Amino acid sequence: MKLHLYLVRHGQTYFNRYNRLQGWSNSPLTEQGLADAGRAADKLAGIQFAAAYCSDTTRAEQTARTILEVNEQHGHARPKLVADMHFREQYYGYFEGQDMSASWWAAGAPHGTGTYQAIVSQYGLAATRDFLKQADPFHDAESDEEYWNRIEGGYRLIASNPALRDGDSVLQISHGNTLLSLMHRFAPDGYDLSERPGNGSVTQLDFDTEAPFNTALSVISYNQ
Repeated sequence: MKLHLYLVRHGQTYFNRYNRLQGWSNSPLTEQGLADAGRAADKLAGIQFAAAYCSDTTRAEQTARTILEVNEQHGHARPKLVADMHFREQYYGYFEGQDMSASWWAAGAPHGTGTYQAIVSQYGLAATRDFLKQADPFHDAESDEEYWNRIEGGYRLIASNPALRDGDSVLQISHGNTLLSLMHRFAPDGYDLSERPGNGSVTQLDFDTEAPFNTALSVISYNQ
């Protein structure tokens, strides 16, 4: 079965505005963030969603509800919104809520790299998670393996939905680093991945629910 996934990055939050790592922390949408969600809703107003998923965070649920409300106003049946921890952003542990630049310096400096992009360029994106876990004095931050085990659980949840049929469209509210991680894993070439997906942007993926996860996702468009 092939599903058409519409992944939307949640609207801007106060932590986004203040350049802080957000992860599993809750931070409400700003006025700009509400506008981001509304803009995404307008883009997707013509699509009938057979299912809708988001992380169990305020920012994701607010964004999802906005999109589904507008979608319903355009005459589409409104699917039940499933909020689940498997769709959360990467967990930053001790660094949750801390300044983004300072956190990535703490993670990368022991390895000769002082920024997120420098870690990615020299060691690959997986290292950003493993280095941050090493730098976390409690080692609570997710490692790359822990992160992907959780994310894959979210896609198993979608695939197991008995109401879905081949060709259905599915709404999924996602997060910045998660979208980047999916792009690095499933479409490392042909896209400018130095640019983070914008708040309220739409990324389209096709999901083959019967394929092994390593080959299950195909990128149709990014950061639109």
